[in-house]
Amino acid sequence: MSDTIFSKIIRGEIPCHKVYEDKHVFAFLDIGPLSRGHTLVIPKEAAATLDQLSDESAAAIGRVLPRLSRAVLKATGATAFNILQNNGAAAHQAVFHVHFHIIPKFENGTGLGIRWESQKFDHGAGAALATEIAASV
Repeated sequence: MSDTIFSKIIRGEIPCHKVYEDKHVFAFLDIGPLSRGHTLVIPKEAAATLDQLSDESAAAIGRVLPRLSRAVLKATGATAFNILQNNGAAAHQAVFHVHFHIIPKFENGTGLGIRWESQKFDHGAGAALATEIAASV
């Protein structure tokens, strides 16, 4: 994995507004926020996408995401939020180091906007696909 801006932030080479740090996780305010309190949560492990992340780092992020979400809500007064995590350029990932966005959503509309275009579900194909995915876990 290449050296990313997040690697440099973790090492202290680039300043940030840190909100949390432990052995496995680092969190800081996004400098291009969608709303007040937009926070990035990253593993200290260098992995480009979630599927490349170790179980240990993934568990560490899973443990702190709820706590950080509560802290962001309390500090901003927001009552709703989105968690966003993109993997790969086609999925809009811009920094190739795993990261989760905690994005507060406010009554005035600031925050993440989503367009969700559902597709028809084929139950026969779905059953075959579920079997194939389950076999690979």
